[in-house]
Amino acid sequence: MAEELRITSRPALDRPVLVAAFRGWNDGAQGASLAGGYLAKVWRAERFATVDPEGFYDFQATRPHVSLVDGLTRKVEWPENAFYHAQPEGLGRDAMLLLGIEPNLRWRTFTGLVVDLARDLGVELVVTLGALLADVPHTRPAPVTGSASDPDLVGELGLSASRYEGPTGIVGVLHDVFRREGIPSVSLWAAVPHYVSLTPSPRAAQALCGRLGELLEADIDTGELEVAAEAYAEQVSEAVATDEDTAAYVEELERRADEAPDEIDIPSGDALAAELTRFLREHEARRREEEQSD
Repeated sequence: MAEELRITSRPALDRPVLVAAFRGWNDGAQGASLAGGYLAKVWRAERFATVDPEGFYDFQATRPHVSLVDGLTRKVEWPENAFYHAQPEGLGRDAMLLLGIEPNLRWRTFTGLVVDLARDLGVELVVTLGALLADVPHTRPAPVTGSASDPDLVGELGLSASRYEGPTGIVGVLHDVFRREGIPSVSLWAAVPHYVSLTPSPRAAQALCGRLGELLEADIDTGELEVAAEAYAEQVSEAVATDEDTAAYVEELERRADEAPDEIDIPSGDALAAELTRFLREHEARRREEEQSD
């Protein structure tokens, strides 16, 4: 295990918080990975360790990428999980970031590497970022839910106890391992519109960074994400406007969000598909009735 964790330097950290985000199953519309990358940028984080990808990926499922250097030399970029450290201004403590791609293989070994390093560097709190597809409109702020498994942490931070049952990703496995090791952990999830799931969502990244700032009682400048979120909303609105049924569906989601802004309903993927089908059928029935009445 020690050989698979490559440490180039060992930083001395003051009461660090570990923030983790992974591309893959936990990263709807890339909301979580965008947030993690943005934090690394604004916090001026420096890389100090990586995980050797050889034993944790099926390279037919998660393929390496080939790129050209100076237009001539071909370079292979392998899937990566890297650790960074930073001293964010106004946080009052140091921060660690774990950014990468959800592994395909050997999750227990992988999470063991993460937990061992976190314990070795004195991590006092773990926050994971995630994004999932839901029936929310792209024209409203992305809802964020927060949960924790520790009852004291739930009350202290104003979160909720996790009640989810079902398939999980590397984030869920990490929380289970940290819980058993006695290291408090929090999970933040942003809801992103399922009808534009392939479009990266800076709105979700902005919401996650904002909620993280509230959680840590620190000011995280999300100005760049705010500008990107406005452009994102405009581009998606233009695309949605070209399809009458989708536009009507988005209007329905907007109405629901405006009537009950504090009620966040995040159903499963199967429920989302059923809900969208039901709405489109009802919309088509109303359209036919209007045509017949005319």
